[in-house]
Amino acid sequence: MQAADLSTTYFELFGLPASYAVDGEVLAQRYRELQRAVHPDRFANAQDAERRLSVQLASRINEGFRTLKDPLARARYLLEIAGVEMNDRDTQLDGAFLMDQMELRERLDDAKAAKDSGQRLSALSRDIGEREQALLGELADLFQTPTQEALLQARTLTRKLQFFRRLAEELDELEAESD
Repeated sequence: MQAADLSTTYFELFGLPASYAVDGEVLAQRYRELQRAVHPDRFANAQDAERRLSVQLASRINEGFRTLKDPLARARYLLEIAGVEMNDRDTQLDGAFLMDQMELRERLDDAKAAKDSGQRLSALSRDIGEREQALLGELADLFQTPTQEALLQARTLTRKLQFFRRLAEELDELEAESD
């Protein structure tokens, strides 16, 4: 079974350069090719060791695909393979950003209680989406020249992006409930 190796990075696994910019169509195509090559059904009559390896490889391919497809997970992964630790318990960010987060949370609470909550939730969702896109653009720029300073800045932006992601998920749930 030569289709994949458990010790390679996800980028190597998919034959892609270790870059923040990933062509989604190429990633999806390589994902399908790799899954076809190692799918456990192809090894139903193989020895136990080969069947286990096929399951492990299929799992690694799935995890790699999810990671590389998602801009936030991809940023975290690039930082990880560059040796930049992402301490999820460290929530220290600049005061302006934290104040902004508090204001967004207040807008969310106000929107939930308002008569026109659907409109307010949609407006807040658009606002958060725009902020996320801006951070993703900054991340892409930082990863183009991954100096140590750029990577540390990317870590900070990644942590900020995580705040927006959580808030966006909360909004999605509220909008789904109001439909």
